[in-house]
Amino acid sequence: MANEPTVARGAFGDIAPALANYTDKILFGDVWQRPELSPRDRSLVTVASLVALYRTNELPFHLKKALENGVRREELIELMTHLAFYSGWPTASSAVSIARRVFEEVQA
Repeated sequence: MANEPTVARGAFGDIAPALANYTDKILFGDVWQRPELSPRDRSLVTVASLVALYRTNELPFHLKKALENGVRREELIELMTHLAFYSGWPTASSAVSIARRVFEEVQA
């Protein structure tokens, strides 16, 4: 597995190989695989957390992952609309702008 390409290795494995390894083995290899929540549910929770915390750097990756895990575009936009009342308008409107770009990329 050490030589297999992964998103983490591509993003920061050259400068932080241990962090890439933990990301691959623990976060996506263990935490995301736990049976108590489906990957779809984990994506909803993760996207909601990223929106609420204004973590725009990680949001595009997790929006794509959510789509891959069966979350519909309309559900993601509704999540952001709902969060506008809890995390604030700036976090929601920024997330919608990012979602627009991601949806265009995925469609292309």
